[in-house]
Amino acid sequence: MPTFVLDAGALIAVDRGDRDVLAMLHSAFDNGYSVLAPAGVIGQVWRDSNRQVVLARTLKRCDEVPLDGSMARVAGQLCSRAGTSDVIDASVAVVASSGASPANEIVVLTSDTGDMRALLSEVRTGARIIGV
Repeated sequence: MPTFVLDAGALIAVDRGDRDVLAMLHSAFDNGYSVLAPAGVIGQVWRDSNRQVVLARTLKRCDEVPLDGSMARVAGQLCSRAGTSDVIDASVAVVASSGASPANEIVVLTSDTGDMRALLSEVRTGARIIGV
């Protein structure tokens, strides 16, 4: 059963009403798949709850993954190894790698496929990347 992990680009697409992303997420929700939204990613996109109604509804159906000090350190080290600088993107890769197993396909929805590919390669997860 797949697990979806969302980066800021995916949540921005939701906020803008992107039909393809919304359809993919609704299908995931309807099929009982896990959809993970790392807390740092939410912080990158959350601006005005009065205007972000679709995003708020979508986030209510996601499992929010906290960004604590331990994960922040792992993400920072990952940036160093991968040659990237966005700790929040790195936290997405850390979340993706923590759920990876032979029985669980990980799907990362991202607008930054290049950096995400480098980060996921460093954590050696076979996650599938979908550009949004």
